[in-house]
Amino acid sequence: MSFERPAPDLVKLVAAWEEFEAGEEAPGKVLANLKTAGLAEILAQLVESGWTPSSASTN
Repeated sequence: MSFERPAPDLVKLVAAWEEFEAGEEAPGKVLANLKTAGLAEILAQLVESGWTPSSASTN
């Protein structure tokens, strides 16, 4: 029996990051949540697509 990973979940990724920024989760737990929500797959897809971040303006 093979295991098929679920599709990445952007909602879970954002929630994990927001919990970290709010200080509600320890860094190790945040990393685990980002990993299980599919961050690696999303980053790989962005690299494959040639996406580059735009410069963020700070006001």
